[in-house]
Amino acid sequence: MAAAPLSPEAPLRDAPTARAVIALWQARMQAHGLALRPPPPEPTTCCGRGCNGCVWEGWVAAAEFWREDARKALGDAGAAGAGPHAPA
Repeated sequence: MAAAPLSPEAPLRDAPTARAVIALWQARMQAHGLALRPPPPEPTTCCGRGCNGCVWEGWVAAAEFWREDARKALGDAGAAGAGPHAPA
């Protein structure tokens, strides 16, 4: 059974999902001729010990803020079909 396609509104629970969702939003922005600041840079200082407050947790939170900005930019553009589930 094939996995369901990833939604632009998927929860950002880990780095691979966040990267994929960011790519979906970037493609959507590009399809509508819109530009947005780059997504947050990925951390380079993780020690891999599962720390409380890991740098990856901060990155996922920043990616969520970036997604909110992308959603707002598409909504402000007023382009027909600009919603997150519209076909690209």
